[in-house]
Amino acid sequence: MKRREFLVGAAMVAGTMARSRAGDVPAPSADGLRRITSFFESEVTTGRLPGATILIQQHGKPVYFKLFGVRDVRTRLSMTPDTIFAIHSMTKPITSVLAMMLIDEGKLALTDPVAKYIPLFAGTKVGMEITKPDGSMALEMVPPVHPVTIRDLMRHTSGITYDYIGGKWVELAYKSAHIFEGPFNNREFADRIARLPLARQPGTLWRYGHSTDVLGSVIEIITKQTLYDALKQRIFDPLGMTSTKFVLSTPDEIERMARPLPSDPILLDAERERLDHPEWQSGGGGLLSTITDYQRFAQMLLNGGEFDGKRYLSPAAFKEMTTDQIGPGSGVERDYFYFPGDGFGYGYGLAVRTDPGNAKPPPAGSIGELKWDSGSGTYFGVDPKLDMVYVLMQQTQNERGRITPAFKALVYDCYPEELRRP
Repeated sequence: MKRREFLVGAAMVAGTMARSRAGDVPAPSADGLRRITSFFESEVTTGRLPGATILIQQHGKPVYFKLFGVRDVRTRLSMTPDTIFAIHSMTKPITSVLAMMLIDEGKLALTDPVAKYIPLFAGTKVGMEITKPDGSMALEMVPPVHPVTIRDLMRHTSGITYDYIGGKWVELAYKSAHIFEGPFNNREFADRIARLPLARQPGTLWRYGHSTDVLGSVIEIITKQTLYDALKQRIFDPLGMTSTKFVLSTPDEIERMARPLPSDPILLDAERERLDHPEWQSGGGGLLSTITDYQRFAQMLLNGGEFDGKRYLSPAAFKEMTTDQIGPGSGVERDYFYFPGDGFGYGYGLAVRTDPGNAKPPPAGSIGELKWDSGSGTYFGVDPKLDMVYVLMQQTQNERGRITPAFKALVYDCYPEELRRP
């Protein structure tokens, strides 16, 4: 496979410790960047990955931008800067920023009960698995201790889950409800979720699920627009994210789409489901985007909610969004399914590094870094200490659990030891 590469910025040729205008923060070392290149070249040439695009940006300028492999092993079309990827859960931070913008404008409140916008949530119950006297298990429905709120949706403490997360009863309840059958829009999907039992009492456990999909429906109700139109007007167009959307509409866009290997059934099934429901604008996982689009969104976060002179979030709203909302004193528990990971808390739509964590030595990164990833292998990080954003676009469920942490470690290995760990 031929690798097309684009080397952008003087830091790529200036040596290992070129100093920037930011003062004491060095540019990434040339040797470290070569190790990233070698790693992804190997992934592609050995057939574990069809292709990938990587962008590292520091002080607002790209210092590493490379394209590996092909978009699709069937067509053999090379990766390009405008290749489109299904970003799955990296949709969540974008939807959450829009919700925070509405909160900033006084049109939405974190304390609002979701039932204010989706009335069926007023009747939502919590499922509790109990053991009967004969030793058999039964599901008891109890009222929530407090209504599900917008805050619960934004920090994943609503009790809304995915069908594959939690106990067996959760899986059975979600699958028997056939929530993905037939055509449905965001409001109809939110109503379907409201009819399901919550997996835990609201506000008590971080649990990944369809919370951000319900948030997308709330956004539509407030803005009186489809989620895409609201995102396009307030985020995509102002940021210049010209290729970020829910549905591809032209032959050129379809040709630019990256696809997983034929041996990646989970992503292939997800792609079929997406194509089967073009009417569903999933705020939790439906967007398609390019690396050049997403880096603009990431840079806006690094800038504290501002980009190219336009402010998207007030400083207060940005601080609230990027502060750990589920830490000590919040009453929120964590379990095996706590995806932010060791050393990370969770704000509103983003994981935020709060401490080194328990591993010795601690994983690479910085206190205050922001991140999120997706089931399709896409990943982004925002590091204020290094004034850096980094984005990986790929399409692999099979290999993402191995490649994503390796990628992050390689990025930080480009910096001196004292800067690469919290």
